[in-house]
Amino acid sequence: MNRLIHLGNCFSTQDEIINLINEDETTAVFTFNQTKGRGQYGNSWEVIPDQNLAYSVAVKTDEVSISGVCLNYYTAIIVRDFLDNLTKATACIKWPNDIILNGKKVCGMLTEKRKKNNVDYYIIGIGINILQKDFSNLPKAGSILSITGVNVDLMEFVRDFHTYFISRITNIPDEEKILEEYNSHLFRKNEVSVFQKNGIRQNGIIKYADINGFLLIDLENEGVQKFFHKEIEMLY
Repeated sequence: MNRLIHLGNCFSTQDEIINLINEDETTAVFTFNQTKGRGQYGNSWEVIPDQNLAYSVAVKTDEVSISGVCLNYYTAIIVRDFLDNLTKATACIKWPNDIILNGKKVCGMLTEKRKKNNVDYYIIGIGINILQKDFSNLPKAGSILSITGVNVDLMEFVRDFHTYFISRITNIPDEEKILEEYNSHLFRKNEVSVFQKNGIRQNGIIKYADINGFLLIDLENEGVQKFFHKEIEMLY
């Protein structure tokens, strides 16, 4: 059993869901009006009211047979597949877990471990830009509508997304398959890109993401190096 709860507005679905978890059901919450959302590594994630989606789902850790890294990878795969099927556009995963649609970021994710009533949960937060048109201050970002012209009903979108997400997260494949699938959709893999490390720019080629969450890049001046999130920036 699972339930989906609509919040008219909230600071953060990641925080609100803790109070709403039912141990006997998979609980998810969503809003189209989040005011203090959180992204990876302290980044903020806010939505313009009634244009974008903030969604969080609680999954018991003892029901997840893979590592936290692979869960992050698998979550990105699920969202990528959903958006790819919906839009028929080119959907890729920008390491570690942003979704890029036709070269623009439309989605970010955050997974946290939380406890309620002595039960451990993964709280998976997903923000998707859906109907927003103005990205004048965010040149690398876009929405489903602004990028592809696909106009959707927000409530219909979230119901379809939730159904799809639950069906996939309750049928997790093995880590080897996840890693293979993740790397097959990795943004700019095996292409020459510009990277910035310690304020210095150089060309490099993304080789693959590994099972421990590191990204291996073949840099023109240093050869193959591995990086964790925030240790290097791709300029695109």
